[in-house]
Amino acid sequence: MGAVRASVSVSYALPRRGLPSPASFRSWVDAALTGAGRRTPAELSIRLVNADEGREFNHRYRSRDYATNVLSFPAELPASVKLPLLGDLVICAAVVGREAAEQGKAPRDHYAHLTVHGVLHLLGHDHENETDARKMEGLERRILAGLGIEDPYN
Repeated sequence: MGAVRASVSVSYALPRRGLPSPASFRSWVDAALTGAGRRTPAELSIRLVNADEGREFNHRYRSRDYATNVLSFPAELPASVKLPLLGDLVICAAVVGREAAEQGKAPRDHYAHLTVHGVLHLLGHDHENETDARKMEGLERRILAGLGIEDPYN
């Protein structure tokens, strides 16, 4: 069976200038799903926000009073509901831009990494302990290498 194609809705809560296109986000989501071994259809939304909205989301849902790079909100559907809905990602453009500059990364590569990272969270991966972190980071490295992106953890 071939790669899974996701239905991805991308919304921009700020001017799009300098931000990746919806097609780029879709390709990164597809790579993450395929790399993680997903073989069934998937739907998710991605919202790009400014620092104020990013801070608001992080405060409301994680009780942390600052904007972070990406937040993942897995869909919480009853077991009896069989929909391909994975959930939502919120990506803070200001934080991504700042981190890319600080880390000497191309902004596009950092957006790709954070999209892949967020999708893996939607699929149930986490990095709460060292073993899980190594597994998730290894998966991220493989997926990003397949996209021609250098190891984001170097």
